[in-house]
Amino acid sequence: MDTSQSGSIAASAASGKRDYTTWRKSDTVWMLGLYGTAIGAGVLFLPINAGIGGLIPLIIMTLLALPMTFFAHRGMCRFVLSGKKHGEDITGVVEEHFGKVAGFLITILYFFAIYPILLVYSVALTNTVDSFITHQLHMTAPPRALLALVLILGVMSIIRFGEQFIVKAMSVLVFPFVAVLMLLALYLIPHWNTTIFDTLSLENVLTPTNGHGLLFTLWLAIPVMVFSFNHSPIISAFAVAKREEYGENAEKKCSRILGYAHIMMVITVMFFVFSCVLSLSPANLAEAKAQNITILSYLANHFSAPTIEYIAPLIAFIAITKSFLGHYLGAREGFNGIVNKALSTQGKTIQRKSLNRITSLFMLVSAWIVATLNPSILDIIQSLGGPIIAMILFIMPMYAIHKVPAMRKYAGKPSNVFVVVTGLIAISAAVYSVM
Repeated sequence: MDTSQSGSIAASAASGKRDYTTWRKSDTVWMLGLYGTAIGAGVLFLPINAGIGGLIPLIIMTLLALPMTFFAHRGMCRFVLSGKKHGEDITGVVEEHFGKVAGFLITILYFFAIYPILLVYSVALTNTVDSFITHQLHMTAPPRALLALVLILGVMSIIRFGEQFIVKAMSVLVFPFVAVLMLLALYLIPHWNTTIFDTLSLENVLTPTNGHGLLFTLWLAIPVMVFSFNHSPIISAFAVAKREEYGENAEKKCSRILGYAHIMMVITVMFFVFSCVLSLSPANLAEAKAQNITILSYLANHFSAPTIEYIAPLIAFIAITKSFLGHYLGAREGFNGIVNKALSTQGKTIQRKSLNRITSLFMLVSAWIVATLNPSILDIIQSLGGPIIAMILFIMPMYAIHKVPAMRKYAGKPSNVFVVVTGLIAISAAVYSVM
């Protein structure tokens, strides 16, 4: 009887069916890694975009944030887990479900949804450090090309240690980022005022301070919410890792980890947003938007607070570094998928280690060139990436539910309709903002 029990336990362990109800250290690391990818430089612009229309749009966005973020990323995670092969990332699952041609096209879209954001972060990282050296340290910054190269090499040196190290590094960076963000939100409490409550009048609801109606304001704010809470680049690696760890129970465990990560995101970020908005007026936020600066820079100038001047670069540096690492995983996955699929059409293959080196070199050189040139076109590229992110994150998994047999068990849920509607809103608003 003991032998039978031992054999049963061994068979269960061999099949990867670990107890998903037990919370492990690896689950905490991934939860913080998901948080670290999502909560980056976009959060530093969110108070401006979310609060500029007044209090009511801000409250509605707060209520939408958790379901919009959770349901969309859970759908993408389920899509990756629906593949037949263990260890298969999103590029392989797409090809399995939609065929080689469609799979190749979607893989290209996946790459171009993430890669431009990686370039944006390389520019933002260089600008942040350059500004800190010039304005806070009152020193002459090194030549931009040299500074960009040193910074990007420094961040990418972390990547050489592998995916698990990247996730752990991001989870460690989360703590100082959240701590400083929350301390800053608390620091602003004495500056809270009731100006924002003036927007509660019916007249201001119909025509807020920015000259547009409530629905129009919400419509344009949805893509900002998607970008600020987006961590789709790391979802594929997350799903693959948890499938290896929990086998057929991976979906339940992934949903639980995602739920905790998203609750943490919404609570911390929206507290920071509300604290910033309550400290300023809609007119102040409109001025900050016109100046095209982060909320931290505006707060430092508005209150003439040296403390914020020194804290702001630290927050920005940590936020950008975290997001750069998370987006690198997704960009590498997409680039590798494109190369592998292109080679397979010619009957050729390449070793994963060699391909990762080629990808790293491509990312390094391209990020360095763009960071050195510092083109203003990057914000447009980022806006163009918004619709692609929404298509892959919101629309593709919902389409797969109705077309892929392995996804049919998720059909008929009200959350599916919610994800499709918010996805279409995000796509239309992002396209409109570019036009």
